[in-house]
Amino acid sequence: MQRRFFSLLLAATVVAAASVLLLSGCAGHPRSPFASADSESVSSADKHSITVFAMDTVMELTVYGSDDVLSKAEDLISSLEKNLSVTDESSEIYAVNQNGGGRVGDDTRDLIAQSLTLCERTGGALDISVYPVVRAWGFTTGEYRVPSGDEITELLTFVDYNAVTISADNTVSLKRGMKIDLGSVAKGYTGDRLAELLTENGVASATLNLGGNVHALGAKPDGSPWKIAITNPLGAGTAGAIQVTDKAVVTSGGYERFFEENGTTYRHIIDPATGYPVDNDLASVSVIGDTGLVCDALSTSLFVMGLDHAIDFWKGSSDFDAVFITTAGQIYITEGLEETFVPLGDYKEADVTVIRHD
Repeated sequence: MQRRFFSLLLAATVVAAASVLLLSGCAGHPRSPFASADSESVSSADKHSITVFAMDTVMELTVYGSDDVLSKAEDLISSLEKNLSVTDESSEIYAVNQNGGGRVGDDTRDLIAQSLTLCERTGGALDISVYPVVRAWGFTTGEYRVPSGDEITELLTFVDYNAVTISADNTVSLKRGMKIDLGSVAKGYTGDRLAELLTENGVASATLNLGGNVHALGAKPDGSPWKIAITNPLGAGTAGAIQVTDKAVVTSGGYERFFEENGTTYRHIIDPATGYPVDNDLASVSVIGDTGLVCDALSTSLFVMGLDHAIDFWKGSSDFDAVFITTAGQIYITEGLEETFVPLGDYKEADVTVIRHD
């Protein structure tokens, strides 16, 4: 049996790409689907940055103005990770999973409640209770394996977001055998909380690069929009760039983390309906919207849906735009990005299909 294993990018690679190669992706596999903020033409006199490794990714926070808030931001990240981690034995989520429920803090309660709403909205394409299946594949432990069909069938009996309940006193309850994981929404939520913290402390311009999640607070100090790059999911470099002001941009793709066994590639995004890694016509999905939590949740769930279903979902929504890159190298963008998206690199001469509301 031949098996090849792949892990996340080395931290140093991501940091260099995010801070120096302003509109470039990283070569090699797997690659973080980060969209990096372009700070060209911005004076560095009042620019302050910190780099934090948390939630299994490198986070780079850059603010313009006073740097006093950065230590508070780092503390907030640490606090959220401590509560939301599915593997940290001292976290609230770990305790809930071990005990079948328990009381949690306000942040954990709020994130679970909002996540369940998004699970319902996406028809289960997002399901925070899929953790037992994801763990069986080894995507949370690094011990990659292909579970048997019988094992997957058994584990799917524990996948049902409707069986997760929250009471008025912040008590979370799970059906026997269930376990939840907020990894598909935690970085988006963290970006939102960080943006709130920065705003409360007088910061009007900042970029928060949380791995595949970018939160652009306000505009650049000169008033112009940020340029956010989207990694080419099928090769090196970038596929395009979007101009945004006060928006979150979150990208999900099957190239982020995967392993190969006997010539078959298994990617880390699991379809909650089948228990198997997603294998459809999408190579990556980028979602652009006002809140990182919604963008984080939808980038994953739209990837699970596949192109046609994802387009139909967007047509029934009004709170986000999206960029879809297919496994055939095609780019589809929603109409709100028609004036702000520019194809780059291998896609510079590619036709870009604009999706419009009927």
